[in-house]
Amino acid sequence: MTETISRGAANQAGARLDADAYAKAADFLPLNGIDHVEFWVGNARQAAAYYRALWGFTPVAYSGLETKVRDRASYVMVQNDIRFVFTAPLTPDGEIAEHVRAHGDGVHDIAFAVDDVESAWRETTSRGAVSALAPSALDGGEDGVLRRASIHTYGEVLHSFVDRSSYAGVFAPGYRKVKAPARAAGGLSLLEVDHCVGNVGLGDMDRFVDFYRDVLGFAQLIHYDDKVIHTEYSALMSKVMTNGNGRIKFPINEPATGKKKSQIQEYLDWYRSPGCQHIALRTEDIVGTVRRLRDNGVEFLGLPHEYYATLADRVGDVGVPIGTLEELGIEADRDEEGFLLQIFTRPVQDRPTFFFEIIERHGSRGFGVGNFKALFEAIEREQAKRGNL
Repeated sequence: MTETISRGAANQAGARLDADAYAKAADFLPLNGIDHVEFWVGNARQAAAYYRALWGFTPVAYSGLETKVRDRASYVMVQNDIRFVFTAPLTPDGEIAEHVRAHGDGVHDIAFAVDDVESAWRETTSRGAVSALAPSALDGGEDGVLRRASIHTYGEVLHSFVDRSSYAGVFAPGYRKVKAPARAAGGLSLLEVDHCVGNVGLGDMDRFVDFYRDVLGFAQLIHYDDKVIHTEYSALMSKVMTNGNGRIKFPINEPATGKKKSQIQEYLDWYRSPGCQHIALRTEDIVGTVRRLRDNGVEFLGLPHEYYATLADRVGDVGVPIGTLEELGIEADRDEEGFLLQIFTRPVQDRPTFFFEIIERHGSRGFGVGNFKALFEAIEREQAKRGNL
């Protein structure tokens, strides 16, 4: 198993952390956080039911035929500061239907909360971003005005800029409030989106690192090369980009040459384009949350006993007995800033593409570098079952 990597050792091993990255990020694009993530899916009603029953999200808004929208149905689901929107096509034609046909269910829009949509759109498009939606004021009648604009990033993923300061409605004009169901999955404490991971093709990582730096003003927080993220069979390279206040962190991955196909290449093969590979959700009670998710039917990757046999020596006391971590399949890692606990789901749809990470942080700003080898081996076991290794 890999050993704990301090910042100095990480430099030698190919993992580089820039402690001053937040300060280096430019301030021409103030971002207040992630406003919402929109998924385009084959069946929005069933997706909403899945995230309510298994993940404990509460439906708050709906848009569709009943709200005079003719081409799509959307359900807005909320848990604490996490807001997901699930949108499905109502006809076999159009961009949503084409997207689902090509990619299956996947992330379409990672939207940012901003104070000034016009400025955000102007600053990014003037620096080379391709506009997907010019600044627009959506009239919500008595609820006020929602302002929004969008730009393209990797694959078919968008970044929208959303200003809700003059809007008092439930989500956006064209949506109606949904009465919460009497029963929903409880015992969960998913608090916010910790980071969103993008997979791009071989040779494209640096291009999109440059995009986030030059167009959105992000700075590089960490660089992991294939000396760090590898097994006997496969490897990848990753750079983590962050905005100035640290609220938004985007790792960008690309495959690296190996004996067999990496998880990044499997994603690209089945999603059929670059896209968002996984979203990490932060919790302050990973043990209770994972227990409840498992009870609800969420499936996680498993790790062998050998990983846990040496874990205490590698990470020390993390506040949870090693036996409990092994029972639930939770991983642990420590760096000089603190430690973290994390776990990864299996893909949450039929194609081996998008999945979730649950993460609990105690000082560490890292991403579990000490777990990469064990995690990759676990993913490779799943790839072998699917015939994709």
